[in-house]
Amino acid sequence: MNLSKIPVAFAVAFLFAASATPAPARDQSMGRHSADDLKAVCAKVGGSFSQGKERYGCGTNCRGAPGTDCIVSCDASQKCSAQVIGARRPHSIESALKR
Repeated sequence: MNLSKIPVAFAVAFLFAASATPAPARDQSMGRHSADDLKAVCAKVGGSFSQGKERYGCGTNCRGAPGTDCIVSCDASQKCSAQVIGARRPHSIESALKR
């Protein structure tokens, strides 16, 4: 193997590995929504709704079934946030729970 091609091979391998890793999740503010509002949207998109003393939320697999890939959670003051992957910027709870 020609030694001048080794750096190119490493660069190609690095780019391939970097493109294969999933984008990190980040939180995006979704405004204020009541537990009833979130529960209704969650049922509409096929998610799993849960509620505790301090928080309530919905999780889906982003494709119409329960899961944890797409999540919207709200605190007791009804402030909600969506955990989204990559550059997605959903503008509604429904779009945050589906791709």
